[in-house]
Amino acid sequence: MYFTMKHLTVCLFAVISLTVSAQGTRADYDRAMALPEKYRNAVPNANIAPRWIGDSHRLWYIRDTPEGQQYMLVDADSKSITQMPDTMKQRITSRPTFGGRRGNRGGGGEPRYWGERDEQRRGDSIPSPDGKYTAFVRNSNVWVRNRATGSERALSLDGSAGEYYSAYIQWAPDSRKLATMKIRPAEKQYFYMIESSPNDQLQPKLHKREYAKPGDALPFYVPHILDVETGAIISPSTDLFASQYELNRMAWDNVSQHLLFDYNQRGHQVYRVLELSAKTGIVRTMIEETSDTYINYNRYYKKHIGNEIVWMSERDNWNHLYLIDSKTAKVKTQITKGKWCVREVINVDEHADKILFSASGVNPKEDPYLIHYYSIKMDGTGMKCLTPEEGNHTAIFSKDFHYLVDTYSKTDMAPKTLVRNATDGSIVLTLEECTLDKLLSLGWTAPETFVAKGRDGKTDIWGLIFRPTNFDPSKKYPVLEYIYSGPGGAYTPKSFHALHWNHQVIAELGFIVVQCDGMTTSFRGKAFESVCYKNLKDGGFPDRIPWIKAAAQKYPYMDIERVGIFGASAGGQEAMAAVLWHPEFYKAAYAACGSHDNRMDKIWWNEQWMGYPVDSSYIASSNVENAHLLTRPLMLMVGELDDNVDPASTMQVVNALIKAKKEFELVVVPGSNHTMGGEYGDRKRFDFFVRHLLGVQPPNWNAP
Repeated sequence: MYFTMKHLTVCLFAVISLTVSAQGTRADYDRAMALPEKYRNAVPNANIAPRWIGDSHRLWYIRDTPEGQQYMLVDADSKSITQMPDTMKQRITSRPTFGGRRGNRGGGGEPRYWGERDEQRRGDSIPSPDGKYTAFVRNSNVWVRNRATGSERALSLDGSAGEYYSAYIQWAPDSRKLATMKIRPAEKQYFYMIESSPNDQLQPKLHKREYAKPGDALPFYVPHILDVETGAIISPSTDLFASQYELNRMAWDNVSQHLLFDYNQRGHQVYRVLELSAKTGIVRTMIEETSDTYINYNRYYKKHIGNEIVWMSERDNWNHLYLIDSKTAKVKTQITKGKWCVREVINVDEHADKILFSASGVNPKEDPYLIHYYSIKMDGTGMKCLTPEEGNHTAIFSKDFHYLVDTYSKTDMAPKTLVRNATDGSIVLTLEECTLDKLLSLGWTAPETFVAKGRDGKTDIWGLIFRPTNFDPSKKYPVLEYIYSGPGGAYTPKSFHALHWNHQVIAELGFIVVQCDGMTTSFRGKAFESVCYKNLKDGGFPDRIPWIKAAAQKYPYMDIERVGIFGASAGGQEAMAAVLWHPEFYKAAYAACGSHDNRMDKIWWNEQWMGYPVDSSYIASSNVENAHLLTRPLMLMVGELDDNVDPASTMQVVNALIKAKKEFELVVVPGSNHTMGGEYGDRKRFDFFVRHLLGVQPPNWNAP
């Protein structure tokens, strides 16, 4: 999370008298607050954001120079870089001209609030491929209109408000049939927030958000095929998709014979790609994934190529690509294999017999989280690395996938941006190559990558160590861990940033700050990740604690008798969990906007990792139910308008702590959403750890 420190900086310079016990900390606070401005623009062209122009082989980017910004025009075919003419600059910056395909996930537009369920009751009229008809939903039923005569007729009569046909209609390619879902809705659930101090009125406002939580009822979907000519309706047996979390990705095959759709079973231990016959109404399984823990369906890729499907799966423990025979439902080829993870499929080109993808962990001599880009043939041969230099790579491909712009760096290595040939990875030209000279001259020190064994004594755990810029190895420093864990990803930074706010700024106050990815996190294989199943309180602590101890053994100036921890969201849940279940190691915790009880948090995150139906494992991992275990200093922070994690989750922890007669601190930020607390919350966090781990009284911020 990033924010400005204007208010805090003003307060810092306004302080004219400090208590005796605070002396010696003022300089640390001042130095910490000065870092963002001090490092600003110290590494020019570190983030140039190249953009391909349409479907051409030209791109543009903005270069920082001592004279100011320059708009650069690059022609990959001619290997030229020139300054963009003013007329083109005006044209190209006034409208979207961005082409190409990103090699990392992104999004666009302004989506609805993410928790709001799309009921699919309304939608546009859909023309048939042959142009003769349009299909639409009226009064919960499917209708068609003859475009030549304007006559209308109902194809279904059994739809009702309580069991209606979806307005998201899909015509078969032959225009003789159409398909849609029949939906039995479920009661929606909401949570409420009070905005205590709105800007436009004195009285508070009540806000409401649709928000399904674990165990809530969900809608039930059944695909239907309707024949426009005969009026026949195929309503299949639901045996193969009876316990639904989600039914989606409905699509016709090219010959109008089958309707394809995906079934994600409630509890996420079964995932199927299903095929409904438009002739017989029989549903068969084309692909089935099963797991005794969970299927991480967020790592999803499927592409049909004739009678074959390119499919992504963790069935051999590692996230890989498979070629599935859609007729026999059997694997024809495991396209990628090895003890490494495919991260994203960029493009499948069946004509060129090539798949472009990103992966991490392929090179055993590197940090296993560093991302590279590769090409491979459909039969699994000819795998080639297109971005071989050691570093964390981000690629943006031209629209025709002939070229890619590759930017790579490491936490201790400045970015370099190249244009490459996407066939063999050869370098076409270098756009920018940054240096750290100016940053180093300002006293900057890079975080150190540190590796130590985890809970099993065998598995490498990777992380970073941040030291204050005035570091003195003869002193003893308390340790702060910044935590965000869980199976949604891997979280320790891998790319270069001049300033890692959550780490370096607080380090300046006199701490060693660390972050690592213990078990329960992603991209090290399914077994590494799924130790969290029905046990999110694990948090990777059995790996984090020996990792920090190993670092302290190597660096005796790390005082592991004074270890604190902080985090937000899932990290807030984990920070509090650290002092509940590991108080012998963690001596203080700051927990912001935490999902403290998984029954109170969003359904899609918690049912995947904690299972369905809701059972006693939810209670075992709950910070609320286990609040009575608290023996260490704890500061809770919550924004009153948090619509990501229900703020009542934090208040339920507060209630449990009060009932258990525990001492703690609570910071509620009016008007704030899902955050670490903004500038005020950060100041409170800094002061909290200065008091409890450094044993120093922070500055008196109320002093005139």
